[in-house]
Amino acid sequence: MNELLSAGGPLVALLLGIGFGFVLERAGFGSGCKLTAQFRLTDWSVFKVMFTAIVFAAVGMYVFELLGWMDAESVYVPAPYMWALAVGGALIGTGFAVGGYCPGTAAVGLVTGRLDALVFFAGILIGTYVFAAFFPQFDPLTTAGELTRGDRLPELLGLPEWLVLAALVVAAIGVYFLGGWFERRARAAGQV
Repeated sequence: MNELLSAGGPLVALLLGIGFGFVLERAGFGSGCKLTAQFRLTDWSVFKVMFTAIVFAAVGMYVFELLGWMDAESVYVPAPYMWALAVGGALIGTGFAVGGYCPGTAAVGLVTGRLDALVFFAGILIGTYVFAAFFPQFDPLTTAGELTRGDRLPELLGLPEWLVLAALVVAAIGVYFLGGWFERRARAAGQV
């Protein structure tokens, strides 16, 4: 079975990517207007969907491990570099807020014919080329702030995995209520 999956890996990746793009477009995430509404706190759909996906995957992997269906130790988790994550997160967040797209949604917007997505996607390609061309200068930043106390959040916090997952589920529920409150407030103010 593993040989079949590894041999068909690129095809599986392509099919999953197409499926993911289809779902993003159907959810309206291929529109920069929908995405920038998240930063105006008037539409929390993006945050709700992405946070739910993260929590679902984390809990799902934990359950699969408990059932013996997978070995979590076999999943590669790269070492976290906190300064690199902070700078990269700030840059992509700024690009997301200004342009209305992240790389995945830009690809969806491009495929569906949105001109602003074409401009944003061109910026992604140019930025990638510049980063690659100047990588020796950027390399110290990409490894800045390495955390050495465990690769995963439970080890980093010194808490049992089930407790961290429970906190994530509670946080997801809280985000739904908080997001709903902001969305109702925006509708009442006529911002939507």
